[in-house]
Amino acid sequence: MNPGPDRVKRVATALGSPGVHEKRVEIRWHDVDAYDHVNNAVYLTYLEECRDEWLEHAFGNDPGTWDFVIARIAIDFRRELRLDDDTVLVRCRLARIGTSSVTTREEIRTNGGELAAEAEAVLVARDPETVRSRALRPEERSALERAG
Repeated sequence: MNPGPDRVKRVATALGSPGVHEKRVEIRWHDVDAYDHVNNAVYLTYLEECRDEWLEHAFGNDPGTWDFVIARIAIDFRRELRLDDDTVLVRCRLARIGTSSVTTREEIRTNGGELAAEAEAVLVARDPETVRSRALRPEERSALERAG
């Protein structure tokens, strides 16, 4: 995923539209590595926190609908984050619903609105008995459409 400036603008605009879940995340001292910036792996944690809230908003707390696993995640780092950035705004929205998967578009922005990272995640519905992918149930599809 190597977006040009036009695509970055489109994603940023789209993530500011209805159906977007936003979460403010505090940058914690243990998020910072020896280079004095937020470690790259922590960006994924920030995105996951927002994505999990978005899924909870879509599905509620029903454990039967939480059987999704990450099949793919692509992230483009645009700006380093530091402890003195204090907090970041993380956004997640529905990009696509497939037969057995859901694709989200996600981003992390500084308090000043600077894009720090953008990502795309593919979540696959999982059958706990076979431990394989399964088709989305009609009620899951409806919940995702309402959330998106």
